[in-house]
Amino acid sequence: MTTSAQVLVTGASGYIGGRLVPELLDAGHRVRTMARHPERLQGRPWADRVEIVQADAQDGDQIARALAGVDVAYYLIHSLGSGSRFEQRDRSTALRFGAAAREAGVRRIVYLGGIHPDTEDLSPHLGSRREVGEILLASGVPTAALQAAVIIGSGSASFEMMRHLTERLPVMVAPKWLDNRIQPIAVRDVLHYLVAAADLPPDLNRTFDIGGPDVLTYRQMMQGYARVAGLPPRVVRTVPVLTPWLASHWVGLVTPVPAGIAKPLVESLIHEVVVKEHDLDGLVPAPPRGPTEFTHAVELALQHLEDMDVRTSWTSASTPGAPSDLLPADPDWAGGSLLVDARETVVDAAPEELWRVIEGIGGAHGWYSWKLGWVARGLMDRVFGGPGLRRGRLHPHRLAVGDALDWWRVEALDPGSMLRLRAEMRLPGLAWLDLAVDRDEQGRTVFRQRASYHPKGLLGWLYWWAISPFHGIVFGGMQRNIAAAASVAGQAEPGRRDGGERDRRTTGVNGTPPVQA
Repeated sequence: MTTSAQVLVTGASGYIGGRLVPELLDAGHRVRTMARHPERLQGRPWADRVEIVQADAQDGDQIARALAGVDVAYYLIHSLGSGSRFEQRDRSTALRFGAAAREAGVRRIVYLGGIHPDTEDLSPHLGSRREVGEILLASGVPTAALQAAVIIGSGSASFEMMRHLTERLPVMVAPKWLDNRIQPIAVRDVLHYLVAAADLPPDLNRTFDIGGPDVLTYRQMMQGYARVAGLPPRVVRTVPVLTPWLASHWVGLVTPVPAGIAKPLVESLIHEVVVKEHDLDGLVPAPPRGPTEFTHAVELALQHLEDMDVRTSWTSASTPGAPSDLLPADPDWAGGSLLVDARETVVDAAPEELWRVIEGIGGAHGWYSWKLGWVARGLMDRVFGGPGLRRGRLHPHRLAVGDALDWWRVEALDPGSMLRLRAEMRLPGLAWLDLAVDRDEQGRTVFRQRASYHPKGLLGWLYWWAISPFHGIVFGGMQRNIAAAASVAGQAEPGRRDGGERDRRTTGVNGTPPVQA
């Protein structure tokens, strides 16, 4: 944009939204973000530079307040893999947002959807993306609906799926549509076009395809990744019978991307997704370094992984289908019950040493108790479409509210004092884990640990009683081993402790990197 404007970014906790915000700020714009739970954005490095407004996308009045005084609104809300009613939810949210934007006098909406064929039957998710774009285009607010295929960048679900399939399967059997043509685009080019779209002619209202300079098959993309990563060529054999449902569950087991997210990604590969027009290039400047070739996009993504410079990932947003309820102050809210396993231990270490261990929990560091049990529960979660343990963590020693941590999400954080995790695994209820550092009356360091569970229905209660016999092994072992690790760290020389503070990216139990170019 040529002049500073008031911009609203929805979906700022997601992969694209979290990267778009600093791009808009660097371009000199005033940015407002809309979030159902604003506290989950407080850990972002740009949080103190933006206005964060609490609003639920399902509430018209709250959306209207968020849009007040806004010139340009970025609509980055998608219900990717969020259940059988996602199409209805996407439709109603887009209708509500478009109407509120029109009433608020917003002069432009910018939307990011997916490239799709015009004549073929679309998968439910691609069909919903197209419908959302059509709703916004018909809202009465000039809309630029950008459409992209596979986005290549460290942290994107598409890139992580391709990366892990290529690295872990030197020989694979794949569907025939692995040879359909795709026009991938680097995430930095997507961000460039999103920022530039806000400055399009005021009455322009249409879709634009965006893509990189290369048209490849998915097979060629995997082989290209292998070359950049220094891997031998992959052996790929195609078969005609591997359905998207079956393929997505296979992806969910082999890669960190759960089946609920993998399914729409796999379904999009059934179609050829190639840019049909390049009209946007005649209206906005080209990316500063020119369009990014696929090979260079992969090189950039891998370099960011190596440098531990991944600002957002597909894990930045909550796992589809995962509970979003915050732990209430009243343990018996809405007639429910809260079951608790609470433990505390006096630790022979300074509070900061104990906190260092707590903040580093999960990912490659593990959970300090019954590793086999955690691995087995993680595999079970993957089978049922949950995240399992493979999401890992973005940074080995630092956490922020909203971060994914294996099958948990950081819900609350008081540095040096308290960490609250909310479970996103598949289970018949809601679960939280609190790890806290305190001092007793004698000034000794106390480690307080509290696992809370709100059962849903009879199955929820049966689940709690079935796992209760293992609490001593899981939670008791965690209590003892974290305390022991803090004591050992407290006795180590400063050089040894400082050496553990190196910035290294870790993820799941196997220690492989997670998913900015």
